Amino acid sequence: MTSLPRSAPVPSDSADAGSAVAPPPKLLDRRRIHLRTRHYSIRTEEAYVDWARRFILFHRKRHPQEMGAPEVEAFLSHLAVERNVSASTQNQAKAALLYLYKQVLGMDLPWLDEVVQARRPKRLPVVLTPSEVRELLLHTAGTPPFICRAFIAGGI
Repeated sequence: MTSLPRSAPVPSDSADAGSAVAPPPKLLDRRRIHLRTRHYSIRTEEAYVDWARRFILFHRKRHPQEMGAPEVEAFLSHLAVERNVSASTQNQAKAALLYLYKQVLGMDLPWLDEVVQARRPKRLPVVLTPSEVRELLLHTAGTPPFICRAFIAGGI
């Protein structure tokens, strides 16, 4: 029968064995793990983690659990007004914060659904008036008329 040498540590069920447990992952690491286990794309993961980091830094490194609707609205307003980001960028930031609160922190926050979604401006087509078309055609001497009309009809 073989025995352990005297210098080998003997496993025990004492409280000391439980002290070697690793600390829980930090918030951004938890978010990254959460996104990966749900098979989000790496680009989405990077964007969502970056928006959470920006949100935390904007509020002087306060933990999101300590914040609520006023802080989220302040951050989204800051993006639109001071940073002059597009509506789609602001909406991506809102989606990232919504995911952070609902999925990662497990906080049911009905107020976050009510935060105003930025809207993309409607783009109107540029249309020439009939008199502008006539003026344009007068300056195209030597060009066959059907080519000019095709350019105008095509919006070129």
